[in-house]
Amino acid sequence: QIDEALDIVAVDGKPVKLSSEMIYYILNKPQEVVTTCEDPQGRRTVLDLLPKDIRIYPVGRLDYMTEGLLLLTNDGDLANQLTHPKYKIAKKYWVVVKGYISDQMILALRKGIDLEDGPTMPAEIELLKRDPVQSDFFMTIYEGRNRQVRRMCAAVSLPVTKLRRVQVGSLKIGNLQPGQYRQLREEEVAALRKLLKGEGAG
Repeated sequence: QIDEALDIVAVDGKPVKLSSEMIYYILNKPQEVVTTCEDPQGRRTVLDLLPKDIRIYPVGRLDYMTEGLLLLTNDGDLANQLTHPKYKIAKKYWVVVKGYISDQMILALRKGIDLEDGPTMPAEIELLKRDPVQSDFFMTIYEGRNRQVRRMCAAVSLPVTKLRRVQVGSLKIGNLQPGQYRQLREEEVAALRKLLKGEGAG
């Protein structure tokens, strides 16, 4: 047993600071980066984009070709709560699809889609633009199923050509460019905790 207040631990003769400090980073994940700590295929991972001297892990995941907001932390309790289905944390995406999104398609997404792993919860749709070539809109979901946004859109015959997560709960991507990251401010972490206690709105 180590008493952090009294003991100094050495590795290879060098003192190592024992830290129980919780660390929270937000990353704008680029396309063609995997949301894992290691990749057997040798592809770039989100940890490759961060400083090497911090030990944090992604909360949830984004697909290989999906970009946008990803939270990374060593706070296991917060990570588990944010990804647990019972908390229904809002995840907002900017979606670009091939073709024209009709009112009927929007209604279907808002009602929820029957997927092979069961019906989804209703999604919120905020239409930005639509024409015969492509349409784009914001889509907010309250689950975290694998490739959920892409599968919901495919179910109404809308192939996704670009997908970016812009918000998770109270956290927003802001002006972070793909590949950029920053530490969360104390008030941002507090807002997440408040949301998980049911005292805030995403």
